[in-house]
Amino acid sequence: MLDLDGPTPLFQQIAAILRARIADGTYPADKRMPSARAIAEEFGVTRGTAVAALDLLKEEGLIYGVRGRGTFPRARD
Repeated sequence: MLDLDGPTPLFQQIAAILRARIADGTYPADKRMPSARAIAEEFGVTRGTAVAALDLLKEEGLIYGVRGRGTFPRARD
């Protein structure tokens, strides 16, 4: 799934996978996504790498976080 020896950083690879899951409806709009810890476990990376992937998606406006509740995909027009 992840290319550990490739030129693309792991957090960017994970963000691309999460982006695809949002696009295909695996993670529906306004429904809680897996936590950074769960994402880290799924991909076998550190929590920091998972957080970096989520932060990238937040910067792109694809997801938003609610303190104490989780991270959610934004509804798309």
